[in-house]
Amino acid sequence: MGTDFSIKPVGGPVAAPVVQPAGPAANDAVATQLPPSKSVTATDISTRVRNDLQTSRDTLSRQVVVDRDAASVVYQVVDSRTSIVVKQFPEEAMLRRRAYFRTLDLMNAERGASAATDRHA
Repeated sequence: MGTDFSIKPVGGPVAAPVVQPAGPAANDAVATQLPPSKSVTATDISTRVRNDLQTSRDTLSRQVVVDRDAASVVYQVVDSRTSIVVKQFPEEAMLRRRAYFRTLDLMNAERGASAATDRHA
C-alpha cells in the first residue's frame, strides 16, 4: 500500500489495433491468381495467442513472501522454468525504501530509550 492513498491501475495498458480503411489503390486492384505453392493464406492468430497464454499460465507460479527488513508481505509471479520473478508487488524499490525508513525508526527508538535510561541513572 502506498503512502499517497491514490488508486493505481492494475496491469499494463493495452494497445488497441488501428484499422486503416482500404485506399483507392486497393479498391482498384486486379485479382491475381497464384499457384498454391506461391500463395499465402492467413492463419488463425487467435488460436496461437490462446495457446501462448495457456503455456505462459502453465509455467507461471504465484507465491507470497514476507520481507522481514521492510516488514511487508510481497506477492510474486515467478517463471517456473527459470525461477525469475516476472511481476512483484510491492516493487523492489518500495521494499528498499520501507526497510530504510524502518531501520531509521528503530535507530531513533533505541536512541530515545538510551537517553531515557541515562536521565534516570
